[in-house]
Amino acid sequence: MKPIATLLLACLFTLVGCQSLSGNHSASEPSNENLPSVAEGKSHHSIFISAQHCLSENLSEQSRVHFGPCLKIVSVDGESPRVRDDGFIELPAATSIILGTSCVYRHADGTPIPATMETTNFRVTPQTFTKPGKRWYLHANRKARQVIGCEPTLSRTKSPTEKTD
Repeated sequence: MKPIATLLLACLFTLVGCQSLSGNHSASEPSNENLPSVAEGKSHHSIFISAQHCLSENLSEQSRVHFGPCLKIVSVDGESPRVRDDGFIELPAATSIILGTSCVYRHADGTPIPATMETTNFRVTPQTFTKPGKRWYLHANRKARQVIGCEPTLSRTKSPTEKTD
């Protein structure tokens, strides 16, 4: 009985050790340690919104990534945004704000297509961000593929809000 218990205990420690290893992060993505904390946002009664974000979709059947549109917040109530070192903009919760955005589509290699650049405003109401401390992403559109135009869509994740059929 003791050898079985010892083996189970060793397996458990190995499993816990493997799970605690840091994951792979690309250089362009901030790791979770660098992202704004919920406590920080709550203490400032703020939310954090990504200053710029690009959509992409993994096409496993074609063994490639489709580079979707990118969105950048270019103004907050007509002023240049203050982008933090972590790539987020801190905004007051439960407040009306107009975010000026710029969207651009990308070539198959990920480079921007300048002729597709479009600007539009995204209106934030007091009901948009009611809980301080949260991180948000503003996507250029609902999907990464088969979309046209700049239609900012608010999301809590980096992933598109809809899959392309």
